[in-house]
Amino acid sequence: MAKEDKTDGLSFWEHLDVLRTAIVKIVAVAVVFGIAAFCFKEKLFAVILAPKNDGFITYRLFNRIAAWAGGETGSFAVQLINTGLAGQFVIHMKTALCAGVLCASPYILYQLFRFVSPALYACERKYAVRIVGGGYAMFLMGVAVSYFLIFPLTFRFLGTYQVSGEVENMIVLQSYISTLVLMCLTMGIVFEIPILSWLFAKLGFLTADFMRRYRKHAIVIILIVAAVITPTSDVFTLSLVTLPMWVLYEASILVVNRAASKKAVDR
Repeated sequence: MAKEDKTDGLSFWEHLDVLRTAIVKIVAVAVVFGIAAFCFKEKLFAVILAPKNDGFITYRLFNRIAAWAGGETGSFAVQLINTGLAGQFVIHMKTALCAGVLCASPYILYQLFRFVSPALYACERKYAVRIVGGGYAMFLMGVAVSYFLIFPLTFRFLGTYQVSGEVENMIVLQSYISTLVLMCLTMGIVFEIPILSWLFAKLGFLTADFMRRYRKHAIVIILIVAAVITPTSDVFTLSLVTLPMWVLYEASILVVNRAASKKAVDR
């Protein structure tokens, strides 16, 4: 089967020139989105700082559940502080840059795929689209789970925890932002487990029986990995990170089993 290579006849340096053009376009688009995010400072930080307020959607949902069950969760307030002269400006620039890259990510993936795709067979291109598209969707899902569930509950627990009523919590802005970004990035990567499992199953490296046989070992590994990637050392956050990873592992077994069944049918 011949490859549909649109870059046939190009020299090594011409390929590098094509790559350079793609990188320039990627950087330009990311910078434009970053500048736009920098200009809309109020809206940007309204989203980022929302989980610190007791009016956040996650807290309101749990309040309704608690009220329905006859309980009460109560309100809370955590103050963020800045300790450096240029701290807030630097945080503003870094956050705008991250937001710009995130907004430009579909275009970034498109440019990278456009550069690589001419060297792929038609069937390889089909699987590449599935892997990249599915991986991107799962990454965004992981970020959403972290933003709407794991980080808010972690922040509320740790931000309001006191060893004594005489000690008031004042969280540094840099700590808040770095923890939020790290947890969102970590959960985005963790949510790639089903995609990687599907890919390994297609390559014949992984089977559902193997995953079921070593389920207990996998749970231990999940606990270890969760302990390593968890930005804080408390058991509460560890549990919040471990649970989605275990659910993803169980879902991966179903994905691998389905991939194996489809592969057997195709044969």
